[in-house]
Amino acid sequence: MRIFGFQRYGGPDVLEFLDVPRPRPGKNDVLIDLRAVGINPADIKVRSGARQGAFPVEFPMAVGREAAGIVREAPIDSPFRAGQLVFGGTAAGTGALGEYVLLDASQTAVVPRGLSAAEAACIPVAFGTAWDALHELNLSRGDSVLVLGAGGGVGAAALQFARVLGLKAVGVASSSKKEMVEGYGATHIPYDTDGWLEELQAQAEPLPGIVDAAGGETLEACANLVPKGQIRSAADPALAQKLGGSGITRRRERTVYEEIAKLMAEKQITVPLTGTYGFDEAAEAVAAVETGHSSGKTVVTYVGKHV
Repeated sequence: MRIFGFQRYGGPDVLEFLDVPRPRPGKNDVLIDLRAVGINPADIKVRSGARQGAFPVEFPMAVGREAAGIVREAPIDSPFRAGQLVFGGTAAGTGALGEYVLLDASQTAVVPRGLSAAEAACIPVAFGTAWDALHELNLSRGDSVLVLGAGGGVGAAALQFARVLGLKAVGVASSSKKEMVEGYGATHIPYDTDGWLEELQAQAEPLPGIVDAAGGETLEACANLVPKGQIRSAADPALAQKLGGSGITRRRERTVYEEIAKLMAEKQITVPLTGTYGFDEAAEAVAAVETGHSSGKTVVTYVGKHV
């Protein structure tokens, strides 16, 4: 089968299409015929080697950690059967951009009616991360939450979950993301204008927590606006810890993914699909994410023949 991946750590130049054997599922794996893969900034870090020790890699490694597709094989004691459309996180040491993909059965769920494979493929990483972050902050209905990097996949998901949970969201994002942020019912603060921090500090509502998908100087500038311990960062966990917060403890559970998928199917939340690419355009999809300026979610779809 074909994968789009890498045989060593490095920059974009290590990425290539490779012919590899079809993966053999272990006792806890679901083998799927690929339909869609979500591409995320974390995939760039895995390829570069920046996540060594935190994320297992077995070369040759396909890009991506979340996928949707048709079940070909599943554990006997699992709720999945051949022919079902499912989505989930990849099995340890494996990637997603291949004609066949291994999903971890404990992190796999059925795609509900009304949801496409491309939408479902975006749930495990960005939406799952935002869901876990907001629940860790333990905010109450009516509270405000500050979302940094609100124009990206995790940020957009956090804004929508905030609305569902009855929270008031303030989203820090570039001026070009104003319509998107306000469309989710949040207050937009453009970080690329003079006086943005003062504008944020002038907000009448106290800010009990931060969901960070930006990191760096933006996170440092905003850290003192929330109580100590109330920062959860997807972008820069090490910095968040120095500032009194932490990274995000990922649950990666079927029940969480099912709940998120249900909200999507009911149109309470939506996937901001801002870039959809064919399998042969995988390099362009990864490059779009690597710029760091893409908004919403980038997806690669596969419509080829599985043999």
